[in-house]
Amino acid sequence: VAVGPMAFADRHKSRARAKARIASKLLELVPPSGAIGIDASSTLLRLASAIGGGRDLSVLTNGWETFRSLPDKAGVTGLVTGGELDARTGSLVGPLACRGAASLLLTRLFISAAGVAAGLGPSEPTLQEAEVKRALAAVAGEVVLAVDSTKLGVRSVAMSLEWAQIDVLVTELDPSDSRLDDYRELAGII
Repeated sequence: VAVGPMAFADRHKSRARAKARIASKLLELVPPSGAIGIDASSTLLRLASAIGGGRDLSVLTNGWETFRSLPDKAGVTGLVTGGELDARTGSLVGPLACRGAASLLLTRLFISAAGVAAGLGPSEPTLQEAEVKRALAAVAGEVVLAVDSTKLGVRSVAMSLEWAQIDVLVTELDPSDSRLDDYRELAGII
């Protein structure tokens, strides 16, 4: 598993079946109204694309591709954090992104990670990406971490959140899969 910055298009192609399964699990956690946050991950782009219209939902993201997937959905308002576009990852980062991330109270935040170590928590390929996730988590009522199983037990460069901030871990695996044993006491598992 690559732990350094990876182009969005490359990440989007990788593990497509697992990411689709994760997105279908996550869709059940999207409220019909209020405000949610979705990070700039390729896994969560699939979630954003699957959100149906007919809601009263605001979706805040630091992902340009995620933002672009939202405008045609009736009752779904796409909001972007702003900030500097990191060409390596396709994420909006920096002080403006952090300020934008902290300006909306989120019912639920959906994030992914480059790596998830049971003893440490989720980590990111850049400090800037980790900062934006911390800003989003600070205003979220609940945090859902969504990663495919290849990221379990992997460490990247920058710590993003602590386990105490994460409510639910979602993977493509069956929740009873033994690969999730190290994470059971850290967060709910779907």
